[in-house]
Amino acid sequence: MGVPRVTVLAGGVGGARVAHGVVLAGVRPDVVVNVGDDTELHGLWISPDLDTVLYTLAGLNDEERGWGLRGETYATLTQLAALGEDTWFTLGDKDLATHIARTARLRAGAALSEVTAQLAAALGVTARLLPVTDDRVATLVDTPSGRLAFQEYFVRRRHADAVLDVVFEGIEEARPAPGVLDAVAGADVLVVAPSNPFLSVFPVLGVPGVREAVRTTTARRVAVSPIVGGQAVKGPAAQILETLGHDVSALGVARLYTGLVDVMVVDDADAALAPAIRDLGFDVVVTDTIMGGAAGRERLARELLAVAGHPLP
Repeated sequence: MGVPRVTVLAGGVGGARVAHGVVLAGVRPDVVVNVGDDTELHGLWISPDLDTVLYTLAGLNDEERGWGLRGETYATLTQLAALGEDTWFTLGDKDLATHIARTARLRAGAALSEVTAQLAAALGVTARLLPVTDDRVATLVDTPSGRLAFQEYFVRRRHADAVLDVVFEGIEEARPAPGVLDAVAGADVLVVAPSNPFLSVFPVLGVPGVREAVRTTTARRVAVSPIVGGQAVKGPAAQILETLGHDVSALGVARLYTGLVDVMVVDDADAALAPAIRDLGFDVVVTDTIMGGAAGRERLARELLAVAGHPLP
């Protein structure tokens, strides 16, 4: 049958770990990554989700935190604070090098997708990392305290605010980055990673053309629930499901993906929800979805490819 072409729709830690599992299984995936949480700080352009995927696939990420670089130091951040700068967004010294290089190349006229490919190649990443768009899209979060920029909500306020709505500023005018639509349309297997649907997956699907490409691709489409036993594996997905009026469960996530996904993969803890998810029209796989380390990531990736009809030797 040969090696399948795999495309992962990703954001943050969940997306990075699934993509890593696919690589460990011996497949070079295309990874389409959310850019709605990109931000500018200290004059530098920062792409947190892209960097989490980049560092994870390069084997450089801090596994304990799930983000950032292993063995970081913070001398620059300490000095910025001494100079009176606000340092609520943690930036390590090695991480700053990535942002400096990215910002310089963007200012020189390169597109984000070009810069991302250059950074990935420099770090030895074989997967193809694709920001979903080269255009600026900003995730904004409506809360009882007003509308907040994403990083203000997520990092500075530690995603403690109730989420009343999520808005993607600029998304209507955005265009898919080169390679994105082909990665979706030409895939044999399309994986929706266990990322936050509202903050990571929807800003990918919301770029004009991407949702339709997902609807019409001939790929077998497989999604992994980020909710396990009524709780988010990481981040505020559970709180957002609740405040926006959805079931805080794998079933609630499945309802969000109806018409976009063929197979829902849920954790063993949610086996009782499988019949209700099947009633929505999905095939359902119940397995251990918690990716503790490299072995767990590869195991889950192999299971995802097998259920999509592309088992690996």
